[in-house]
Amino acid sequence: MSWTERLFGGFRKTSERLSENLAVAVSSAEPVPVEELAPEPDQQPEPAAEPEQAAAPPAPAPAPTPAPLPAQTPDPRPSMVAKVATTMRTARLDDATLDHVEDALIMSDLGPAAAARIRTKLMEKRFGLQISERELKEAVADEIAAILRPVAKPLEITAFPRPQVILVIGVNGSGKTTTIAKLAHWLKEDDYAVMLAAGDTFRAAAIAQLATWADRLGVPIVKGPQGGDPASIVFDGVKAGTDRGTDALIVDTAGRLQNKRELMDELAKIRKVLGRLNPEAPHDVILVLDATNGQNALSQIDVFKEVAGVTGLIMTKLDGTARGGVLVAAAEQYGLPIHAIGVGEKIDDLRPFDPDLVAKVIAGIA
Repeated sequence: MSWTERLFGGFRKTSERLSENLAVAVSSAEPVPVEELAPEPDQQPEPAAEPEQAAAPPAPAPAPTPAPLPAQTPDPRPSMVAKVATTMRTARLDDATLDHVEDALIMSDLGPAAAARIRTKLMEKRFGLQISERELKEAVADEIAAILRPVAKPLEITAFPRPQVILVIGVNGSGKTTTIAKLAHWLKEDDYAVMLAAGDTFRAAAIAQLATWADRLGVPIVKGPQGGDPASIVFDGVKAGTDRGTDALIVDTAGRLQNKRELMDELAKIRKVLGRLNPEAPHDVILVLDATNGQNALSQIDVFKEVAGVTGLIMTKLDGTARGGVLVAAAEQYGLPIHAIGVGEKIDDLRPFDPDLVAKVIAGIA
């Protein structure tokens, strides 16, 4: 199965939800009369009356002409355009229809701000015009893509001196550790040397899981005991990465939010330690978001922006959720770079974020 097929499958519930809501928006609006869509049937002009002429000298007998064809009667069947018009949901894009569209977008977790922006753009471009369900979805996809394009920024390894330190943060259960493994695989595929650091020392399971992934991927890992000092782990990771000529050091961090002060202090300590080794580190602070959380994912961005200085996002678990529209809400509200999205459990199911493809998939027209 191709990546596009997996992407569409992952967004299936989101696209189905939005498609159904947009279909309701069109079917609930005032339909456009068929006669406005179908062209008038061709009509034969009535023959003009011939003017009276004076008698003329007899002319040679005309050559015989073929018998006239039978008179044609208008085809009682509707034209193809008319038949399409009667089966295609078509309505005027008026205020009522736009209200339905805006509600559909909000119900699909695109958020009030993005929904209002899309409504305004549709009103500017298509207000009062007839629009079919398909055309509406295409127009919505165009506006979604316009929101997503500015934030679609792939993760680039550009730091010098190496390694580039990438802190990966996120609440427990967001798929953070698995995403680290996928990111490491992605960078390895691009011929970068990668090292992992098990900075989430709060949970023994997190250390063990990351060590298992490191073994599967064939990449080195720096780890310590449960309850150890995360800043020390990061310090050792940077030193080891520098000695080995590692391109990227990916650091797992604790994801507990029950005590924001404790998490803030821990991350501040990590930053301080990194600053001693490389004033530019951490080069990236990537927040992993679970798409199944819907609008709650936005509150996580608020918290982690405050405590960690988020520089970019990765959205996971888009497969099997009807809340993938939150990706659009996050782009509209925060404007943070979206580096990648995850659809599925396979190691290669993390890919760079393609705004145009994602917009079409969300709108159900990919």
